[in-house]
Amino acid sequence: MSPLVASALGVVLGVLATLLGLTVWRTRQQASSPDPAPLVSPALQTTIEHLRGAAALIGPHDEILAESHSAASSGVLRGNRLAHPEVLELVRDARREAEPGVLNIDVPTGLGLPGRRLAVRVSPLGDGLVLLVADDRSEALRIDETRRDFVANVTHELKTPIGALSLLAEAITDAADDPDAVRHFAGRMSTETERLNELISQIIALSRLQSSDPLLAAVPIELDEVLNAVLDQFREQAGSRRITLTRQRCPGAVIRGDRSQIEAALRNLVQNAIAYSDAGARVAISVRRVHDATGDWVEASVSDNGIGISDSDQPRVFERFFRVDYGRSRAHGGTGLGLSIVKHIAAAHGGTVSLWSRLGQGSTFTLRLPALRPDTDAEGTAA
Repeated sequence: MSPLVASALGVVLGVLATLLGLTVWRTRQQASSPDPAPLVSPALQTTIEHLRGAAALIGPHDEILAESHSAASSGVLRGNRLAHPEVLELVRDARREAEPGVLNIDVPTGLGLPGRRLAVRVSPLGDGLVLLVADDRSEALRIDETRRDFVANVTHELKTPIGALSLLAEAITDAADDPDAVRHFAGRMSTETERLNELISQIIALSRLQSSDPLLAAVPIELDEVLNAVLDQFREQAGSRRITLTRQRCPGAVIRGDRSQIEAALRNLVQNAIAYSDAGARVAISVRRVHDATGDWVEASVSDNGIGISDSDQPRVFERFFRVDYGRSRAHGGTGLGLSIVKHIAAAHGGTVSLWSRLGQGSTFTLRLPALRPDTDAEGTAA
């Protein structure tokens, strides 16, 4: 064998020995270390990142391989790990049993805010991967709770006039031989019937407000014209109690919305002002245009110099069935739903309703709605 060939053979053997050594080292390393994380396809990672809710792809060693944009703020994850032991156990069970799982957990938010109720669902994808999706059920649960409270309140409020009608019917039967008593009880029955009819009408109105969008069939509305119609309805009632109704007009104060709903909101505010004012008082209604950093607005204010509302009651006046003065409210046929209806109408039209009040000085309710620009035509498009 020539020296050149021997030298070349030595180099080849040296390279082979080196490769063999590296192979043995890698084999030992793999035998002593966990399996490497499987590769996540770009398509799957992009899909998870753009999911609207909180979602994450969990690797075989409980590490986060991919997550949606809202996952970090959901409270389920902490860095690249799961934040809750019960969720971690759910993921491991799904991986071990190859079966999906569901868990409801409460996640604190801090800063004195109410916690969130999350419905966590996991599904194994194979190769140790588990997909986790967390749905925030807090708002749905609040709506369900509000609905249950509303039904309970409606049941309670309906029992009062229905019970009164039942008792009055028995009284009329017992007084069948006394025409004066029959007329008296019949008049009481008529009053309770009107109260029941008003309550049912406002419950239906509130239900419609919560299930419809008034702006789908919106039209331009001249607020002064609506107030003319509203005040005409209450002039006789105000006059019978010597209550003066005053107006401050604002020509050109135009909004866009459902005319019947805007009229209902103003009617409730004027009716409340009259009901909570003493004989000989004054109720003032004014309309004005306002411009501020948030845009152009039309404000309709209804003021009275009646009994006023205490600071403790003011945060609750827009709650369903809340009455500042239960006795006065029932005496004037109040249902406790009027201001709640006003609040829903304002919100549905993109506006607000606010209150200023002092005990013994009166109250002012202000309905604030987006103004319709002068350069907008009847169809709502720029002229």
